[in-house]
Amino acid sequence: MKSFQSLSNLATRHFQRGIASEARSLPSSPSTKYKTATHSSDTVEKLSDVTQATLAKGKEYLLPVYARPDFVLSRGKGSYVWDSEGRKYLDFSAGIAVNALGHADEGVAKVLADQASKLLHTSNVYHNEWAGRLAELLVTLTQKEGGLGYSAAGNTTSAGAKVFFSNSGTEANEGALKIARKVGKDRWAANASGRTWDSKDCTKTRIACFESSFHGRSMGALSVTSTSKYQIPFAPLLPGVDVGKVNDFERLDSLVGEDTCAVIVEPIQGEGGINAAQTEWLAALRKRCDEVGAVLIFDEIQCGLYRTGTLWAHSSLPVECHPDIVTVAKPLANGYPIGSVLLRDSVASTMTAGTHGTTFGGSPLACAVGYHVLSRLSERPFVGQIAETSAYLSGRLSQLPKWFPNTLQPEIRGRGLIMGLGFKDTKDPSRLMSLARERGVFVLTAGKDAIRLVPSLNVGKEEVDLAVDVIESCLGEMQ
Repeated sequence: MKSFQSLSNLATRHFQRGIASEARSLPSSPSTKYKTATHSSDTVEKLSDVTQATLAKGKEYLLPVYARPDFVLSRGKGSYVWDSEGRKYLDFSAGIAVNALGHADEGVAKVLADQASKLLHTSNVYHNEWAGRLAELLVTLTQKEGGLGYSAAGNTTSAGAKVFFSNSGTEANEGALKIARKVGKDRWAANASGRTWDSKDCTKTRIACFESSFHGRSMGALSVTSTSKYQIPFAPLLPGVDVGKVNDFERLDSLVGEDTCAVIVEPIQGEGGINAAQTEWLAALRKRCDEVGAVLIFDEIQCGLYRTGTLWAHSSLPVECHPDIVTVAKPLANGYPIGSVLLRDSVASTMTAGTHGTTFGGSPLACAVGYHVLSRLSERPFVGQIAETSAYLSGRLSQLPKWFPNTLQPEIRGRGLIMGLGFKDTKDPSRLMSLARERGVFVLTAGKDAIRLVPSLNVGKEEVDLAVDVIESCLGEMQ
């Protein structure tokens, strides 16, 4: 059997060959094939009674916290979905970076059916057969492929790792913040040895986060989601939060101080605009956290699990950049709710029975599906396919700023299959999203000025061509 390093090198060669071969096959001018809207409301003479009834029920009974378009999705297969009027859409958003294996995957459906007929839920009062297996897979893959203090080259700064399962990314981040707060109190107490102290006297409780972040919508996660449109309606939030800027070296020392217990950051900000943290800055952040005894948390809920082409967005980085905790969710069970906190033993040791918990997290059903999905995502041919497809997508996107210089910013953001197009006018991303949807392609906005492309990880070249052709046609219409 080939070593992981040789397999990793093989994937790299696939990626490099993909760039070279696809560069020769890229179009020489932007597509204009999709100038006409085919999926807009005025292309249907009258919505069916079923669609109208569904929309009416949603309007009457659902809390109106989402601005949804007026159609109803009824089924999907692979990278495509269909609405109740029979219109077909390419889902280049993958359920917000969730459906790694696409829609209606037969393997996922079989695991769901098989496990549901055996054991659906037991609570964490008891062991089940799948939670430990999925936790082992997460840890051993990290040890082999890099992350959390391990590198694929074999050197490590980690003595081991543990996993806590939740139901979502937000819950994973809440758990990570709780754990870091407890570590901070333990470290403060260790420095206060020899005198009587009370937990409420602890000053090592502050949390650092960053502008344009997104960590969730519950009160703790929202408190470190430094975006005013999400925070202002629900203030006051969790106190003791300090906000910095990603890639700002000068303010690191003042941002992360002796009273900081945790720093939470996305290696690639998804919702905030596909903004990548520089390797050198992450190394400086790691060093500063070590100097003051702060727990470093990487939120890889959107950029993790092979979306960048490696297990974690930080897997290929030097161990000197690695975090103490990684939070995971979106693609882990291909749409079935699950999240997890992966943490070094040195941090996990603070948690004992009763310090955290969940009723539904780590269920046999969620973990059985998660084990199946992660096993398939980590197969070397699958990782090689991601490299080839992402190289082609990157090549096609790289042409757009040259063709539409008055509309687009010059740099393409992101890597792998988490990519972003930056716009000069902040009104344009939402406009392009609407125009693309009216031509049968789903994309997402990101931050104030970007379009986000996060397709299923098994997306093919044909789907890339369709998505980019539609985007090019829309950009042409916007000029």
